Amino acid sequence: MKKWILILLLLAVIVGMVFLFSDRPQGKVEKTERFQDSVSTFRDRTVEEIRTDGIDILLSGKSLRNFGYDIRLNDDLKLLCPERFLEDILGCSILRYSNGDVLVERGNTRIRLFPESKKAEIDGVVTELSAGYIYDEARESLYLPMEELLSAMGYRASFSYIDKTVEVEEVVAVSPLPGKYDMREKGRVTPVRDQGRYGTCWAFASLGALETTLMPYEENIYSTDHMAMNNSYKLELTKGGEHTMSIAYLAAWQGPVYEADDPYGDGKSRDDLTAVKHLEEAIVIGKRDDDIIKSAIYRYGGVETSLYLEMEYTGYASQYYNEDTASYYYVGEKTPNHDVVVVGWDDSWPKENFSIMPPSDGAYICKNSWGTEFGDEGYFYVSYADVNLCGQSIVYTKLGEPDNFDHIYQSDLLGWVGQLGFSRPEAFFANCYTAERDETLAGISFYATGPDTSFSVYYVADASTPEDLNNRELLLSGETRYAGYYTVDIPEPPELTKGQKFAVVIEAITKGSTNPIAVEYVADERSKYADISDGEGYISLYGEVWNRVEDKGCNLCLKVFTKNR
Repeated sequence: MKKWILILLLLAVIVGMVFLFSDRPQGKVEKTERFQDSVSTFRDRTVEEIRTDGIDILLSGKSLRNFGYDIRLNDDLKLLCPERFLEDILGCSILRYSNGDVLVERGNTRIRLFPESKKAEIDGVVTELSAGYIYDEARESLYLPMEELLSAMGYRASFSYIDKTVEVEEVVAVSPLPGKYDMREKGRVTPVRDQGRYGTCWAFASLGALETTLMPYEENIYSTDHMAMNNSYKLELTKGGEHTMSIAYLAAWQGPVYEADDPYGDGKSRDDLTAVKHLEEAIVIGKRDDDIIKSAIYRYGGVETSLYLEMEYTGYASQYYNEDTASYYYVGEKTPNHDVVVVGWDDSWPKENFSIMPPSDGAYICKNSWGTEFGDEGYFYVSYADVNLCGQSIVYTKLGEPDNFDHIYQSDLLGWVGQLGFSRPEAFFANCYTAERDETLAGISFYATGPDTSFSVYYVADASTPEDLNNRELLLSGETRYAGYYTVDIPEPPELTKGQKFAVVIEAITKGSTNPIAVEYVADERSKYADISDGEGYISLYGEVWNRVEDKGCNLCLKVFTKNR
């Protein structure tokens, strides 16, 4: 009985409490006047912290931090990625037009972005994005809305504020390359030119490829006469040349100059002209790989390369050339004797178009330098099966304005002539210089002599003796995917004082190489003008004991760029 009485009392208490509290007004959370200020403060602090520390990209779990892709957050906390990330990693073609439009292509996906707008046209459908693109004048780079562009191309980008990482995953696997691509249809080529009877095809191919780097946004015609006659190799026009001479001329700020200022074919060249652009990067594809070559054309521009042409000039006949279809296919044992620019491809170009039938369809579209009367208005089709084409290919991937740096320190005017090392993939190398004014150390350049090169850049404030090179300060580290010429900006430039003897040290590891250091030296008759009296360079296996390279008859290919203070 007592048990039931207790139960009834407990129920009565519960019912009473329900009635008591049900008469009270319901509680709710209200935003105070300071709420929005707190949100803004939190957002600003988050953005500032992320901008200070940077955002790392994880692709299939691998960090891409050492490749230096500058991922940004805009004021609305939306991710923006640099165009180089989309080009290098996803294989996109990104074209900037003079009206401000930006075209992003990958495989069959086409995305057009509009200036000062969040609108975009994705595969013909106009849509509103969460962010528009911006152009960073200082970095000369586009920054594009990352998450939505990746989503349209079959990827997912997941951002972690805590870890400061963006994890990129492929959701839908598609080929990044179309079956046919022609730079002529995209407004990415300059007019066909005529070298005449001079041996200047190498300069026409180099500058023809270089001219595509900034197109279609900016079209310039550069002087072939100046490149051929004002480089440090000092060869006669009939002697020919190659890409190492072109890169050396451009990297030394000897050019390019405009064709209008130094016209071709008059037998003379001006030596009072200064470079109107600065080469910052050129990659070298050391062997034939069609996927890499096509991707380079699609992403960066025309590819300079060599092949064997049996014809000496337009109007000559060859058993390997079908004049009616402008198609060429060589199957002999001759080595390359002519340079051209590859500006596209067609996987379906019929094998029946060739005078000697190759084993399969497909051809590269090449721009020649024999005038518009040759081939298809100056262009011709070279079979994928050609034995020489693209045995080595060069792509000029980054071209800067002439005021990106104020001064250059260098001792390697002939560029990458040979290589040096310790029969191992790793080595240290250093160049010493004396500051000519009060300035800042704003950048350096060097050659990666093979693919998959990792590097670290160090600064030595006082390089009075070789032993001082051990007192170095790490400035940055990075990686390169291909061999080639690279310029590296220094994020926090050290200050230099006039008369100060300083040094830059590079630690390089090039997988599969035994001599990872590019050097200038007298290797043959062509490189006889190498001057090793103008440098002070050192190499070391472990960065402890240093050997003077001039004692070995070399100059290191390591340049320093400064800005005035």
